[in-house]
Amino acid sequence: MLKYFLKKTILFIGLIFLTPAPTAMGSSVENLAKALAKIRGEVETLQTQLDTEKEKHGSRMSALNSQLADLSVEDRRQKMSIEKLQHSIEKMTADTKKAEQSGESLKPVLLDILKNYKQHIQTGFPFKTEDRIKALENLENNVAQQLIDPSKAASQAWALIEDEIRLSKENGIYQQTIALDGENVLVDIAKLGTVLLLFQTRDNRGGMAKRSADGGWKFETVGDTKEFERIKILFDSLKKQIRQGYFEIPNPLRK
Repeated sequence: MLKYFLKKTILFIGLIFLTPAPTAMGSSVENLAKALAKIRGEVETLQTQLDTEKEKHGSRMSALNSQLADLSVEDRRQKMSIEKLQHSIEKMTADTKKAEQSGESLKPVLLDILKNYKQHIQTGFPFKTEDRIKALENLENNVAQQLIDPSKAASQAWALIEDEIRLSKENGIYQQTIALDGENVLVDIAKLGTVLLLFQTRDNRGGMAKRSADGGWKFETVGDTKEFERIKILFDSLKKQIRQGYFEIPNPLRK
């Protein structure tokens, strides 16, 4: 009987030790609640960040679409200019055929075409403007002073206009002297067709050609560090002959 009582007592005591204390259970539940609250807070923070990034992405896409629309307008303008030049070629061809038997009859036709072409260069895309005008004026003078056969002059005029059309299809790096902050500065030029013209100076400045209020063009530097980096990346890519890919560049049509 005593042995049986001792066994019961020992078993009871063992159960007391094996059963978790109410205080320990409460502490465990409290820790779990704190952990869940912390996780819930982190989830809410991440959700807020996600919503913010979605808003930023939406705003950025809206801005890019707006810039794309502006560039599309400029592209259409340049295409219209090219169409006018092509019309000049067709007109010159027709006039040449009419006047091919008379050099004197061809002379005024040529001078009129060269005059219109010169006006196009002066008000158009500001790429090596002085060089292009100089080549045109040399031909004008030769025609006016009868230093060149009219038929040959017509062929040279045709070649000059075809060069103008070719400019709209070519991208590349060139050197050009531009008017910048009241000074003539030799810079590296990145020409993208006849829509965009960006530049880098030797003293590590970057910028682009923009249309002025009077319809002409002016060169301006960019003050934003991100825009300068975009110009730098474009120049580096073109110098490495990388002409395909995604490039972010400043919008010269943005006010």
